[in-house]
Amino acid sequence: MAAFLNFNYIFVLCFLTLIPKPTSSSLNTNPNFDPEIDIFGDARVVDDGSCVTLTRPSASSSGLLLHTTPIRFADGVSSNPTSFSTEFSFSISPDNGDGLLLALVPGNVSPKFPGKGTFGLSLENNFLGVEFDTSMDNNVGDLNANHVGIDVGSLVSAVVGNVSSMDLILNSGEKLKSWVDYDASSKRLQVRLSRFNEPRPFNPIIAHAVDLLKLWGDKQVFVGISSSNGNSQQLTSVYSWKFSLRKVPTGMHSLPADPRGYSQKKHDENFRLHKRNYSPMSILAGLIFVTGCAALVTFVLLFMWAIFIGRFEESPAKIPTHHADFRYEKIDVAVEKNTNDEKLEHKCFS
Repeated sequence: MAAFLNFNYIFVLCFLTLIPKPTSSSLNTNPNFDPEIDIFGDARVVDDGSCVTLTRPSASSSGLLLHTTPIRFADGVSSNPTSFSTEFSFSISPDNGDGLLLALVPGNVSPKFPGKGTFGLSLENNFLGVEFDTSMDNNVGDLNANHVGIDVGSLVSAVVGNVSSMDLILNSGEKLKSWVDYDASSKRLQVRLSRFNEPRPFNPIIAHAVDLLKLWGDKQVFVGISSSNGNSQQLTSVYSWKFSLRKVPTGMHSLPADPRGYSQKKHDENFRLHKRNYSPMSILAGLIFVTGCAALVTFVLLFMWAIFIGRFEESPAKIPTHHADFRYEKIDVAVEKNTNDEKLEHKCFS
């Protein structure tokens, strides 16, 4: 019996040693990181707490940066959906490793981090991941060895973005920055990427529609950043990480995932609203208003014409007002010839 108990004790002790333990860190003093973060596996805090290296420059190295406070997309108290936003900066050395993965996994993720496999995680079919992949794996249909993908329950990405089209290389050793935003009202996940010293891009490199409330319900979800280098000596470092949640009140809309689409939607709504408001009385009132404006303009124009144009016209000729005196005279005309003729005629007939 004692031997059996000793065997059980040794078995439990060996099992517990296989579970990765969080490594002590001084990230709490770094304002670039959220306070409740632990590190697992080969992850180490370096440079006086200013950076976390997830992998080491040796083969088969992996590490995890984990938010220890879980989140819920349905808290059971209110029906308000949960949106999230996160941003982090990182660099990957010029080797052909797995790259980096932002993962949201239901349940405690630390036992699912054996330090083996892609990105060092043992992922199930209900996880959500954003991968920054620096290797090309034909088994999962990778686009190339320089892409960003959104994974939903599978390492076969639902949507892929070519980082080379942005004139960026993930494993160049250059410091990069990424923004990942999920809007619960539109059920849309967007990923943005740029150089570290550049502003947040307006357009995402990839976007995908996914309903996280339907995917996880009221389960506790943990958020982590993990990396593994496979058979290479790829070194992955994280320089900052912030994660925030926001509740969307029922009946209201949160910040739109696509501002241009939101603007078009508002334009269509306003057009329909104005169209509904066109009643006969409003049309009559509009006609009266337009007629009154036209009459006022006509009056002003005529008034200006009378002032400025009428003064230049010539005045008509005046007719004298006094009376003219007229006199009629009788004019006697003596025609001598005719008298002589009459006398001659009288003589002939006699």
